[in-house]
Amino acid sequence: MATLGHEVIGIDTDKAKIDALAAGEAPFYEPGLPELLAEALATGRLRFSSDVADIRGSAVHFICVGTPQLPGEIAADLSYVDSSVASILPHLSTGDLVVGKSTVPVGTAEHLTTVLDDASTGALLAWNPEFLREGHAVKDTLHPDRLVYGVPVGVEGGDRAVNLLDEIYAATIADKIPRLVTDLATAQLVKVAANSFLATKISFINAMAELCEATGADVSVLADAIGHDERIGRKFLNAGLGFGGGCLPKDIRAFMARAGELGADQTLAFLHEVDAINNRRRIRMVEIARDECGGSISGLRVAVLGASFKPNSDDVRDSPALDIATTLHRQGVPVRVYDPAALESARRVRPELAYTSTLHDACQDADVTLVLTEWAEFSGVDPVSLADVVRRPVVVDGRLVLDADKWRAAGWRVHALGRGPRSAPA
Repeated sequence: MATLGHEVIGIDTDKAKIDALAAGEAPFYEPGLPELLAEALATGRLRFSSDVADIRGSAVHFICVGTPQLPGEIAADLSYVDSSVASILPHLSTGDLVVGKSTVPVGTAEHLTTVLDDASTGALLAWNPEFLREGHAVKDTLHPDRLVYGVPVGVEGGDRAVNLLDEIYAATIADKIPRLVTDLATAQLVKVAANSFLATKISFINAMAELCEATGADVSVLADAIGHDERIGRKFLNAGLGFGGGCLPKDIRAFMARAGELGADQTLAFLHEVDAINNRRRIRMVEIARDECGGSISGLRVAVLGASFKPNSDDVRDSPALDIATTLHRQGVPVRVYDPAALESARRVRPELAYTSTLHDACQDADVTLVLTEWAEFSGVDPVSLADVVRRPVVVDGRLVLDADKWRAAGWRVHALGRGPRSAPA
């Protein structure tokens, strides 16, 4: 927002995070973010504070807090949204616009509108969901594929909300980015509906991968073939370990929970199987690792390449890679984990695992090597030199990123999910 020319103040209750941001230090790994942060700070239009009273004088207030899964439930935890709105109530002025960007169950915006009205703030609420992809967040922020405004229908001030948002996104709109204005309910549904569709597409191709392994077919060629159908498309048809992170898993579960509350639980019953297929991929990887070691991995060394849930991120929330490493560790298997960016994040949540600072250290004397996150470093490693490091040249490609023929030519036994095991040339 500051880069787009606006005066911006970022508020957070974590003072250490605020101090780091003010010093130009990004709080997580995201390509391009440190440079963008430095650029915005240099303009003088961006500052940070842990004092919510500093929002006074601002015309627009974005709510950008997390909505994690409730412990022991599938529903979303809305406490951060509720507390954020409660904290700004004393500092709002008539005509201010409060804009929700958090991913919330449908009906949340309507509830918050009542909260604002009951407090007689004179402020209006709109919903403007974000569609950022971790690893591409800077590009997605500055050049989104669409803008969605959810505003109250038939309420005085709705036009003002649209006009304010148009002013904020003037540069984006000038780039001919599609802009959709809708009601609050639809705007809240857009993000969870999109994530549910993507999750379904990923789980579909992973279900096909299970069939490919059972029949000897190749899931990558299958995906290419069906992806040429423009009604289907090739994107998100990459088989592997499935999805993770802080969005897709918890969003589809919260969507199911909200549908149940609305009496429409059967409408989203298919998402239960989408979730189950996704989790089954992690179990399958452990089974394959065991099979590739002759039916038992007890006492053998396993190299795990990857800890983040996706490349170009240090996010380990619901990470398939870290989940698999933890499962093996709890079964008594010596596991060494390497990741180019997520080691510190992984250590915080799984301190019991062994971590290494280099890929070769993780693979030293390994009996089986598991590629669990599709970092470019892993697909670009030289299999010839790595063969001299491991004890046994056996690799399981959980993300289908390796050149299997090249690895086999270097003497490796390669098992790629959805393609099955194939021995190295004699």
